[in-house]
Amino acid sequence: MPKFSKIITLTVFGIAMGFLEAAVVVYLREMYYPEGFTFPLKQMAIEYLTVEYLREISTIVMLISVGVIAGKNFYERLSYFLFSFGIWDIFYYVWLKFLLNWPPSLLTWDILFLIPVIWVGPVLAPVICAATMILIAGCILHFQKKGYHVKIKISEWLLLLSGAFIIFTTFVWDYTEIIIKGGYISRLSSLATDPDFQNTIAGYVPTSYKWPIFFIGEFLIFIFLVVFCKRTKTFFLSV
Repeated sequence: MPKFSKIITLTVFGIAMGFLEAAVVVYLREMYYPEGFTFPLKQMAIEYLTVEYLREISTIVMLISVGVIAGKNFYERLSYFLFSFGIWDIFYYVWLKFLLNWPPSLLTWDILFLIPVIWVGPVLAPVICAATMILIAGCILHFQKKGYHVKIKISEWLLLLSGAFIIFTTFVWDYTEIIIKGGYISRLSSLATDPDFQNTIAGYVPTSYKWPIFFIGEFLIFIFLVVFCKRTKTFFLSV
């Protein structure tokens, strides 16, 4: 299948997967937040929380599988994974807006992920990350389509992964801080059923996101893209 056809197919897949994810959240919010989702978080039964963990793992497995099936080599597979992930994440919020008229703004706080700890942040942050993933995927696929020699060097990987890790820290910052300051590290594996921890987060409302740190991470990824694109073009023209 030509790359353009794959992009169209993966776009449809991402949009559909975004709807599926949003539909699950519609049911969860009806169960736990019938008055509308807001912080502090309400405690879920451990059996439902376990299902949520497995559901989140399954979404990542699905996206990786799609990338592996669609791509012919490592960089194509990585690109298709990133592209599908980005489309899915953006349309997840598009569908939530359509189904629940939520979020009221892009600065509204949301739960983003649960593993290894709760990820939270304004909706705008994961949307920016999703757009960045699509941009990276687009650059790699464009170069491959043009016949360029695509290879990410170790120094470029360090820039990319450092930026991604810095952004990750902004998402887990709040709840990691609660765990460390509350002395819960030794009980990390049982926090889902720890009544003391549950009482602590039951009163916690996030108010300040680490935007400066987030944009440092985005800047490193931007530098990666600039260096990668410039080097790839230079190498191709010199051959």
